[in-house]
Amino acid sequence: MAQQPQLQFPKGILPIVFIGIILLIFISKSTVTLDAGEAGVLWKRFAGGVVTDQPPLGEGFHLVAPWNTVIVYETRQQELTEKMKVLSSNGLDIQLEATAWYQPVTAELGFLHQTKGTNYLDRVLKPAMRSATRSVVGRYTPEQIYSSKRDAIQEEIFDETKKIVQDQHIQLNDVLVRDVTLPVAIKDAIERKLSQEQTSLEYKFKLEIAQKEADKQRIEAQGKADANRILSASLTDKILQDKGIEATLKLSQSANTKVVVVGGSDGLPLILGNN
Repeated sequence: MAQQPQLQFPKGILPIVFIGIILLIFISKSTVTLDAGEAGVLWKRFAGGVVTDQPPLGEGFHLVAPWNTVIVYETRQQELTEKMKVLSSNGLDIQLEATAWYQPVTAELGFLHQTKGTNYLDRVLKPAMRSATRSVVGRYTPEQIYSSKRDAIQEEIFDETKKIVQDQHIQLNDVLVRDVTLPVAIKDAIERKLSQEQTSLEYKFKLEIAQKEADKQRIEAQGKADANRILSASLTDKILQDKGIEATLKLSQSANTKVVVVGGSDGLPLILGNN
């Protein structure tokens, strides 16, 4: 049986293939592409570790030595939502849900990675937010938290959390209190009280309207009385006679037949019609 010829590579090609594979690996390990909203922290194996004296790598294509490492961070605004059980000023349990908007300080990414690492959220922001929330809520009653002071509580949580993280290479943009859950009995009692207060305010408003209307009528009546009093004081007998004579003269010029008799009991003319 005839033997099939064996495939043989030209001498010297195997080293070239081997070198090519090494080069491909070298190149693949030496390139980094950062997407939009990302930045890279450079870690140099043989030159001091994390680079903190230079800006982080920006978006786009980068060449780095294969023995170095690039740690990628998202620099866009991100969202953290925490559900917490906290105590009010009178010791009642309250379930509160808050959301923080944050992002790492891009120029300080090297320090952030060196001191906190990629899990800085669990190491810094979450504990800071929980601590601030417990501190702030502990100053208020359940009624204040549920109704009138919610905006103030939200602002205070933001301020206190920001103070904690401001030196931790983290930028806190805002804190929102999304939900407050009270014990059912406390919530019902607060809602009843608020309803009663609303009814009381409505009744008070109606009383004020009624009082204003009464004052208006009293002022109008007083005005009319003062006008009548002034008019009565100014109408003397002489003025009445003059007015009567003036009216009589106007009537005497009418086309209707009439008789004018001068000298009534009160000194005023009398008008007698033909009817």
